[in-house]
Amino acid sequence: MNEDRRGLLAATAAAALAAVAGPAKAQESETPAGPPPGTPEGNPGDFDFLTGEWRIHHRWRSGPQSAEWLEFDGEATVVGILGGICSVEELRIPARNLFGMGLRLLDQERNVWQDHWVNKNSGVVAAPGEYGGFTNGVGTWSSIYDQDGVTMISQGIWDEITPTSTRWRQRISADNGATWQETWIMHWRRA
Repeated sequence: MNEDRRGLLAATAAAALAAVAGPAKAQESETPAGPPPGTPEGNPGDFDFLTGEWRIHHRWRSGPQSAEWLEFDGEATVVGILGGICSVEELRIPARNLFGMGLRLLDQERNVWQDHWVNKNSGVVAAPGEYGGFTNGVGTWSSIYDQDGVTMISQGIWDEITPTSTRWRQRISADNGATWQETWIMHWRRA
């Protein structure tokens, strides 16, 4: 892995962490309610498998109700810092003009991972969109939100983890988890 890129990514993560911490009053008013019930417990080092350089093949639905899948390639650099309680991902998808940073932080008081996103276009660290952890080698991150009066569940799932590959997929449910629709699948291979 390019040490300059790793150092730059770690420095960027430190700046993002400072932005997330912000003034105590602002943080209190903007902190979401927390993880959904039944969220798996997180542990330091859970994301050690992801540290390194990756090539990623994406399959992405062109719309929420669409049957059409778009396919494109991208890459990522991931660095673990702070003794395994932070994983920083720089995601690059030139074909879709998408560049951003995933920031995964272990809330050690609640033992749950928070997943933040920073889009290159805004530069703003988003509040945690999903909370989760790993059970039996599968990581599940969930969030609950309202869409046009319907309670939706979104999940991001890390599975098929090996030393040289992994898969991340996103799925949504409009019926409290009875049925799911996959919306994005990423096949990761070590560079």
